[in-house]
Amino acid sequence: MQKRALPEFEFLGRHEFSNETGVTRFSVDSEKKLVVVRFAKTVRARDIEQYAARLRAHSSFQPLFSEITDLRDVEKLDLQAEEFIRLADQVDPFSHQAKRAFVVGDSVQAHAARMHKILRSQRNLEIFHSLEEAEQWINSQPSSAASSKPGAKPLQPLR
Repeated sequence: MQKRALPEFEFLGRHEFSNETGVTRFSVDSEKKLVVVRFAKTVRARDIEQYAARLRAHSSFQPLFSEITDLRDVEKLDLQAEEFIRLADQVDPFSHQAKRAFVVGDSVQAHAARMHKILRSQRNLEIFHSLEEAEQWINSQPSSAASSKPGAKPLQPLR
């Protein structure tokens, strides 16, 4: 198994917690106003709740920060429909205005990201296949501003 190189911001101020399903890692970069999270192989509602609680308790976190959620290591999403709804409505610590990028490697992960986008009515959420594409989109201007720039090349997020 080849180990992926992580962007530098993954290592800045990294926090991790583990349970029987693996280790979830996240970092908060207050300068970039960015949170990066990488979930373990199995994700359950309580894993997401634990991440959200730890993020809310983080002294630098603000709900308007952007987020990159890396789901590529996830092999099993153990979430029921009602848990998706509760997590989106009651647990999600981010503002509806925050830019959110999900990085996925397969159709199950992409489906989970699309469910979150639908349930949160999230206009600022896109789905990508690489951290680099996600970071580029997070750092870009809003889509209407980017498309009005002469010569601007639109990104091709997954829908």
